[in-house]
Amino acid sequence: MGPREGRTPGPNLSDFMMQLEDYTPTIPDSVTSFYLNKVGFEVSDPRIVRLISLAGQMFISDIANDALQHCKMRMSGQTKKHTKDKRLTLSMEDLTLALAEYGINVKKPHYYT
Repeated sequence: MGPREGRTPGPNLSDFMMQLEDYTPTIPDSVTSFYLNKVGFEVSDPRIVRLISLAGQMFISDIANDALQHCKMRMSGQTKKHTKDKRLTLSMEDLTLALAEYGINVKKPHYYT
């Protein structure tokens, strides 16, 4: 089986890059450009900046979704008395567990322990 056999055809990369011209990411281009320049990455194509913004947005969304799943699991273990209020609250405990899955360790400063 060759390298291209068994793959389903996906959208053309050039079409995707053209769509990025009209896309407004949640993370503004100026913020992404600032941090890219800060680490020494210079880019003149705004589509590349938007692509990086989109990747960052997806990363943050994945972490938030994982934290939500941790919260739901934690809430399912509580008694019915406490689950009367169905609102979910993002806690540092849930966020820490979600970030740990991505290799990001969060520790409380010594004055909070």
